Amino acid sequence: MNFLSHYYFDRSNQDANVVMGTVLPDLIKNALKDANLYPQKNEFLFKGNPDEENLLTGWKRHLAVDLHFHSSAFFFEKTAILKQLIKPIVENTPIRPSFLAHIGLELLLDHLLIECNLIQVNQFYDHLIAIKKESLTDFLEHCGLKDQSVFFKFLDSFISSKYLLSYQKIDNISYALNRICMRLWPETLSEKQLQQLTFELVVFKEVLQKDFMVIFEEIEEKLKG
Repeated sequence: MNFLSHYYFDRSNQDANVVMGTVLPDLIKNALKDANLYPQKNEFLFKGNPDEENLLTGWKRHLAVDLHFHSSAFFFEKTAILKQLIKPIVENTPIRPSFLAHIGLELLLDHLLIECNLIQVNQFYDHLIAIKKESLTDFLEHCGLKDQSVFFKFLDSFISSKYLLSYQKIDNISYALNRICMRLWPETLSEKQLQQLTFELVVFKEVLQKDFMVIFEEIEEKLKG
């Protein structure tokens, strides 16, 4: 799941550290694609510091949500539908339609949460702003991330740009998908392909919005267990 979908499960949580923890794995991957951190394997390192313990709580929530989401019937069913819609668009490119469908589904779930007023994006950013840098620095150091300058530069930009607000428009989702593809493949989608992608995302949204809350309700139940 993407940032706002992860936030949905802790939208009522007033602890900024937990909220940061729920999106921290993806923030790190976006900033440092080769970083592989496993704080959940060394929980003793964070004991005794409430901020770090709560960051770890959020981190583990993130892992649990992704595990439930990626193994769900909903995920397989919806990505299969979207894959067939976008397959012709990327036919003569190195871009894998299955990859695009996977990320496209996640971004559209964020879009629908915003559109249906189920989360407050500015509130999400307020939590990230409220984090004490020294607590996050200590947490990352205990995770084994020594040079943190690149990460914090990315985080500052992520917060100041409030980029996730752009997911209110589906054409912005197409451009976001194109940028993600550019990290993996040298070839980008043309303007015509982007327009076609936006059209198919709109078509898929009509299907998705009928029952998209099912997956959130399903995961919420599993998190309680």
